[in-house]
Amino acid sequence: MISKRAKYALKALVKLAEQYGKGSVQISWLAAQGDIPQRFLETILLDLRNHGLLQSQKGKTGGYMLRIDPEKINLAQVLRIIDGPIAPTPCVSKHFYVRCDDCVDEETCRLRPIMERVRDANLAVYENVSLRELTETENS
Repeated sequence: MISKRAKYALKALVKLAEQYGKGSVQISWLAAQGDIPQRFLETILLDLRNHGLLQSQKGKTGGYMLRIDPEKINLAQVLRIIDGPIAPTPCVSKHFYVRCDDCVDEETCRLRPIMERVRDANLAVYENVSLRELTETENS
């Protein structure tokens, strides 16, 4: 399950993808378009900027814009930034691996292979859906 924060991030990113190449977009506009609390959105956009997906512009006409082509940003990237690991258990995470406290031996663990399949199924979708695709789906 993705968090409400991730849903808000994706809503804002879809709007930014629709505006890609047209200049910066003000936070107030993004918040209104996505029905997102503005203060909450500010922290989300800051995280996305700090991870290199967005750039910001200060001043009266300032705001945020995508730093990367929407075709090159996928759901997995966004979800990792906002929610952290995508894996259902820490021992199968590709980017945030942590050995499970209660596991005696990962090689004989009966749950781990199933959790790897769950992770791989999720990643097969998340890594192959771009922001561009989300804009096309939303406009259809």
